[in-house]
Amino acid sequence: MTDIEHLVHLAHQTGDYDALIEQIPYARLIGIRVMRLGEEMIFHLPLNRDNIGNPILPALHGGVLAGFMELGAMLQLMVSMNSPTFPKIIDFSVDYLRAGLSRDTYATCQVWRQGRRVGNVAITAWQTRSEEPVATARAHFKLD
Repeated sequence: MTDIEHLVHLAHQTGDYDALIEQIPYARLIGIRVMRLGEEMIFHLPLNRDNIGNPILPALHGGVLAGFMELGAMLQLMVSMNSPTFPKIIDFSVDYLRAGLSRDTYATCQVWRQGRRVGNVAITAWQTRSEEPVATARAHFKLD
């Protein structure tokens, strides 16, 4: 069992994803957290002034929001398939629906297809209500 595979297995069993997140420098930088409600994973991007792109509104930087969503998709896919490695991104498409204001942001992911070589994940990010997303995205990953 590889170190990553062990961390994924441990995170899935305990619900504590911190050790796995520590292996991803950008996830540490922007401050991603993972909460679990039953079997559902909810990704949390706490308010952080370093993640602000537009200080006038203030609003999250679009790249930070996209990175948060991409990393959430990757982590969701890893946990759902007990991955021994980090999946490699093939394609990522984001739709910004409204300004991501300077507040905590959350995301959920749905694995649509997990084949032998490619995994497809849909991501929805919101701030105040899950029914009012700030962005949606689709990600395709190459699985090893």
